[in-house]
Amino acid sequence: MKSIVRALLVLHPEERVRECLLRAAEARYHVRAVPTWEELRSALREAPPSALVVVDPYSGNGAGAPAPALRGLLGEFPSSTVIAAMETAGPRYRDVHTLGHWGVVDVLSLNLELTPEAVRRRLQTMHGRALQRLLQRALPPTLPSRAVSIVMTAAETVSSGGHAADVARTLLVSGRTLNRWAVSAALPPPRRLLAWMRVLLAGALLDDPGRSVASVSQACGYSSDSALRTALNAFLGRSPKRLRQTGAFTFASEQFLADLASRRRARAPRPRLPARYGEL
Repeated sequence: MKSIVRALLVLHPEERVRECLLRAAEARYHVRAVPTWEELRSALREAPPSALVVVDPYSGNGAGAPAPALRGLLGEFPSSTVIAAMETAGPRYRDVHTLGHWGVVDVLSLNLELTPEAVRRRLQTMHGRALQRLLQRALPPTLPSRAVSIVMTAAETVSSGGHAADVARTLLVSGRTLNRWAVSAALPPPRRLLAWMRVLLAGALLDDPGRSVASVSQACGYSSDSALRTALNAFLGRSPKRLRQTGAFTFASEQFLADLASRRRARAPRPRLPARYGEL
């Protein structure tokens, strides 16, 4: 299997941080350093959904508090996976809560874990995190653990541009076993599940006001804007414009859950009818 090279966008003034990220990235990431928040916004508009972002949350803010530009970026791209690389000792520890409230998904502590090995492990845990976070809130608590594992792996796979075979490899099973697991968990077949994940990912990205429909279609692996519109109409019966007006991911997740509920009902054993009086 050919490894997938992911985008890693870095906005950080410290050379030691950038050097550590380059060493941690090896051949798994394409590292791009950007000097300003505006250039980072431009890069995110065209970045794939699997892109990771590492920032100095104080960059450009002379007041010594987290930069308002970071809060604006997270509001413009709420589905992005942004990691703050900062010192966590002393008074700045209080800022960690603020950053989490803004939408930063994780903090890389420069005073505790600035080694290539530690950074590499942290980056690996971030793959597909944005879509997975949304799904964790949307999936019903009654969904079996195996079904949740398959769905979350499919979300990570789609975010990285993978295919059904990659889901099976990640779960360490054969394609045939994955198909059997999907049936027993009342999930769509793996290929259709990935198609659903791509639709859900498109919904999450359409909720980012900073992304155009063209950039969403490209980020989700559709061949064109037309292909994205066709998929959204087929699965959801709505256009990108209408989805944006009503909350794209919320509506898409509701339809996905309705599909799962329908499959569970179809697999549920039918109750046995009581014998008629004359047959007792």
